[in-house]
Amino acid sequence: MRTFLLAEKTCQHSAMKHLKQNKRAPQAHPSALAVPSYHRILVKHGLIEKTLSIPDAYEVFLKVGADPEVQKLRRKVARGNKMKHVPALYLATAMALQGMTKQELEALKLRIEEKRV
Repeated sequence: MRTFLLAEKTCQHSAMKHLKQNKRAPQAHPSALAVPSYHRILVKHGLIEKTLSIPDAYEVFLKVGADPEVQKLRRKVARGNKMKHVPALYLATAMALQGMTKQELEALKLRIEEKRV
């Protein structure tokens, strides 16, 4: 009787497995996946244009990360969440930018543009 139950479980398991494989979540548009997270973060907060090249966007992201105000906010976020892995830098920076007011973001944008020239 035991083997019969095991066989039933195996069949149910493989049937469930096939159901899961057939029900896929809708995929994001491929072009959206091609853009790095730092680029999306900067565009979302209005610090760069969507058309800016990825290498240029990375330079801007490094400058944003080096800004003293962003560093201060990022440290607060990092302390609160105890983040230690590399992607946490992007997340902490995104959260720091999210915590900034429109005026602070505009001031940050001006500081970055001054450093570019």
